[in-house]
Amino acid sequence: MMTMVGKMAYMRGRSRSTRPVSKRPPNWVVYQPDEVKALIINLAREGKPQSEIGNILRDEHGIPLVKPIVGYGIQRVLQEAELAPRIPEDLYNLMVKSTKLRRHLDRNRKDFSNKRGLQLSESKIYALTRYYKKRGMLPQDWRHRDEIVTI
Repeated sequence: MMTMVGKMAYMRGRSRSTRPVSKRPPNWVVYQPDEVKALIINLAREGKPQSEIGNILRDEHGIPLVKPIVGYGIQRVLQEAELAPRIPEDLYNLMVKSTKLRRHLDRNRKDFSNKRGLQLSESKIYALTRYYKKRGMLPQDWRHRDEIVTI
């Protein structure tokens, strides 16, 4: 019998959905790599973030994954088209959350549960920052400041 920790290791996402098993594109996908790239670039020009682009491709166009079709992911397609964001999306979302929590705590100083939430989100920001600096996606001198994010 598998424990919950062992079971969680291969599952993905909040809904516990798993990725498709095959590395090859499904037979029913009718799009060519250039068409998929064009779709991604058009959606990015409309201002959609990467996660939303992936969901739109899956739900509206029937493309389960970009990587088997194009050969690489959405991030690299956006980098080639020079449409990639300066700050990775997950880090940016954490920074927005942190800014909102900080504003809330300025008005509500005794809200200790949200103070803990701010500590946790700041911790995640610093961990992700270290990761992205190692991978070269952020400059080595980049630092998180509260003033960066405007809501």
